[in-house]
Amino acid sequence: MYRAVTNGIEVSVEPYYLDDESEPEKSQFIWAYMVEIKNGSRETVQLKNRYWRIMDGLGRVEEVRGPGVVGEQPVLEPGDVYEYSSGCPLATSSGFMEGSYEMERGDGTTFNVVIPAFSLDLPDAVRSVN
Repeated sequence: MYRAVTNGIEVSVEPYYLDDESEPEKSQFIWAYMVEIKNGSRETVQLKNRYWRIMDGLGRVEEVRGPGVVGEQPVLEPGDVYEYSSGCPLATSSGFMEGSYEMERGDGTTFNVVIPAFSLDLPDAVRSVN
């Protein structure tokens, strides 16, 4: 599990390899990841946008930006927890992801919350942030 806390907002990520959906002989490696966002602050916040930086084992980088996560822009009251899962295909057997969420406070001001860098490695490989 990978964790980061920004302004009282804790983001935890747990990646896992989807062997049944991957085709290594075709350079198609599929990962899923579970994300948990805990609002440990005293303010209500809304997740407005996401940014992901995805790097494969050859150093190729893809950046993904967009509104919300999995089609939602959740509002988190103090103490709330929001969970979702998503996935990432790679052409190599390892890589890593990192990013940020843009959060909006009730007064309309925004701030970025760190999504911790996490490693995408095959189950029998040593896990490390590349």
